[in-house]
Amino acid sequence: MKFLRSLLVLAPLAVALRLDRRGMVVYDGYKVFRVVAPANSAAEFEAQLESLEAIDLSHNHGHVDEAHFDIAVPPESLASFELLNLTSEVLTEDLGADIAREGPLAEYRSESDLVAAAALPSLSWFDAYHAYDDHLTYLKDIQSSFSSNSELITAGKSFEGRDIQGIHLWGSGGKDSKPAVYFHGNVHAREWITSKTVEYITYQLVANYANDTTVKGFLDSYDFYILPVVNPDGFVFTQTTNRMWRKNRQTRSGTSAVGTDINRNWPYKWDGEGSSTSPGAETYRGVAAGDTPENTGIRTLGDELAAKNGIKLYIDWHSYGQYILTPYGYSCTAEVSNQDKQDSLSKNTASAIAKPYGTRFTTGPTCATLYATAGGSNDYVTDVNKAEYGWAIELRDTGRNGFVLPPDQILPTSIESWEGMKYLFANM
Repeated sequence: MKFLRSLLVLAPLAVALRLDRRGMVVYDGYKVFRVVAPANSAAEFEAQLESLEAIDLSHNHGHVDEAHFDIAVPPESLASFELLNLTSEVLTEDLGADIAREGPLAEYRSESDLVAAAALPSLSWFDAYHAYDDHLTYLKDIQSSFSSNSELITAGKSFEGRDIQGIHLWGSGGKDSKPAVYFHGNVHAREWITSKTVEYITYQLVANYANDTTVKGFLDSYDFYILPVVNPDGFVFTQTTNRMWRKNRQTRSGTSAVGTDINRNWPYKWDGEGSSTSPGAETYRGVAAGDTPENTGIRTLGDELAAKNGIKLYIDWHSYGQYILTPYGYSCTAEVSNQDKQDSLSKNTASAIAKPYGTRFTTGPTCATLYATAGGSNDYVTDVNKAEYGWAIELRDTGRNGFVLPPDQILPTSIESWEGMKYLFANM
């Protein structure tokens, strides 16, 4: 396409990332644009992004007539970008300023240091973002406060050797006695709001089990397996080096590129549209299906849950865009056998999410609604694990803040998500 060739001609060679005195990548002066491309050139545009200095943040191929890409353009390339006269809008004037507004990572003191052991942690956890090690401590505190009906679990180890930590909750039937609800957060490292949201859902289940008959009914009906951070290496890297990092931190022979997209690595429909064979791409699928240690760990746990009592509901939590996505990602025409029920549940869940603040979510099958995702989690869990519902949810917002959602939106995002889950758990 002409505009793509022009973009390659005018764009300078890749700009070296700038680092501050702490060794963090600096994004000061980067502008975020939403660029509209004709649908028949969207794949070509995506393939060329690796050759540009622009960062591919998000895209939507679900529209019939056009697709859009959210890209962050460094200040050195802004003049060349503007000369292209593409159909675009500015989402963010300065990505670096948006990152600064997230504020420093807040300190978390274990509740056992402050009050009696087994006390429920404070909701102040949701006022700010925290370091990865604090997430582990927080999870321990939640488990300690609900010790008779919970346990800490691990789903293997990351490439750099970190445990993939989670929590298992159950009700009056005893552990491992009910179908599973299985949640993943932070598979993409820069999507910080996802771990906070699933931790809030965990908090609400634990805090209200004893005094809310509806919540008690949820835990008495299902075993919950919640993994807030399934890409710990990437998550730590976003906090110490590069806030916009997406993939894991896996190295491979024959390339200097680092990282594989764990959510394009599932061994089901792995080699189709919606993943990349290029190690430097954001959606790099790996050398072979299921060859990331993180995927192996979370997949093995899911396989075990499916074989034990079955998986009732699986949700892979993401940001951003405000979508509730049902299968399938590998095909825009394939349908699950219970599509009508999935459509009804997802639309009503979106309505429940909207009640507190009016936040609107779009619902529909992944590929047809958003974009193709070969090797994606919810397709595997749906067709291989035979989960009744296998979803991906894209949280706030629709692009203004994107991955760097301000801390004052953590609690509202979590509250509205909990409203959606209360409807879903009661009606699925």
